[in-house]
Amino acid sequence: MRDSSLTTRKSHEPGAGGANRPPPAGGAPASEHLSANGPKVSAYAWAVVGLLWPVAVLNYLDRQMLSTMGLSIKVDIVELQSAQNFGRLMAIFLWVYAFCSPLGGIIADRVSRKWLIVASLGVWSAVTLLMGRAGSFQQLYALRALMGVSEALYMPAGLALIADYHPGPTRSLAVGAHLSGVYLGQALGGIGGWVAQAISWRAAFVGCGTLGVCYALVLMRFLREKKGEPKSSEVAIKSAGTGVAWRGYLFLILCFSLPSLPGWAVKNWLPTLLQDRFGLAQAPSGLWATMTNAGAAFGGVILGGWLADRWSQRTVRGRTYVSALGLAMLVPAMVMVGLAPGFLLTMAGTAMFGLGFGMFDANNMPILCQIAPTRFRATGYGLMNFLGIAAGAYLTPLLGKLKDSGVPLAVGFAYCAVPALVAAALMFLLRPKDRDRGTLVST
Repeated sequence: MRDSSLTTRKSHEPGAGGANRPPPAGGAPASEHLSANGPKVSAYAWAVVGLLWPVAVLNYLDRQMLSTMGLSIKVDIVELQSAQNFGRLMAIFLWVYAFCSPLGGIIADRVSRKWLIVASLGVWSAVTLLMGRAGSFQQLYALRALMGVSEALYMPAGLALIADYHPGPTRSLAVGAHLSGVYLGQALGGIGGWVAQAISWRAAFVGCGTLGVCYALVLMRFLREKKGEPKSSEVAIKSAGTGVAWRGYLFLILCFSLPSLPGWAVKNWLPTLLQDRFGLAQAPSGLWATMTNAGAAFGGVILGGWLADRWSQRTVRGRTYVSALGLAMLVPAMVMVGLAPGFLLTMAGTAMFGLGFGMFDANNMPILCQIAPTRFRATGYGLMNFLGIAAGAYLTPLLGKLKDSGVPLAVGFAYCAVPALVAAALMFLLRPKDRDRGTLVST
């Protein structure tokens, strides 16, 4: 029998099973093939995913509730009865979040990721609590902007910390498991509409904010920084080719930002679309919109992470193939959501969208790790977030303005299939490397 062992040699080096080994029959060149086994990770590496999972839930729950509680909030704050103003309130979070994401990534690559995560959670949770006490449009607007600053610090740091603990063979599944919390938070955002209708929208904000402040204290005690994480060497940078790496990164940014257009359309406007097209009340429209989309995405990030980790052991482009497959699913999904003649078909399209987007989302950070040096992981993800969320910040008030002018939301949703199609095609232009991971060879 022959064992598989971990070595830091690149698969293309002579004697490492690379250039001197013939390509497997019917497959990719030998330089793209790895064994099916991977190095084991510590139990605490998975504990990190578990500790950050509730943070991911709160990260989206706190921001998403607003879109499902609109009818209740409009009773108290009359300025929000304008769809354009409601779009502005959602968009200010996105614009601030977008512009602060690169800063959050730069900071996360230079300071303790643990303490940055704790501070981010504590601040945005306190802001959520204060939103429950807001008495005017101006106060809500300022608090949503502040929430954008504090939440922007979390995702680059959280995903980079998970990538630090998980080498390539478990990275997509670990990231996908963490992002499942994002989609659970998005789904639970639908409960906000129910709480707002049954109790009050203020109680929903105060309750979630208090929970987040308390959990920040838990992270202070149990979350640990990854010690001794190696930085990418100059040899690795030169071997990859700096120009090639930057071109690949620019393509990745474009692939990340284009799907944000349909992504934010679904997150921010699907409850309203269901109210307009099918006459649903606030509570059921919010629950159907968030539970269907986010529930499918919950499964998509797990499936996409699991499939990508295994596909990447056969070819270095395995993760990009899974992402492209997920993006291709968004095209018919958005057409169905916008133009399907019945409620069930609309929900089927929403579920297809969630599944495909989850498969794509699970692999953004892992693909980035194959392109960018280790010391730029958080910075790179912050820049990706900037353009991705800026795209959503532009689209969100635009759909509101079109709605006010008489253009149905359904038409805007259908047109959002176009950027998803372009992103799926561009994904095949990426050329990821085996950067920052050992290559497994037979001995």
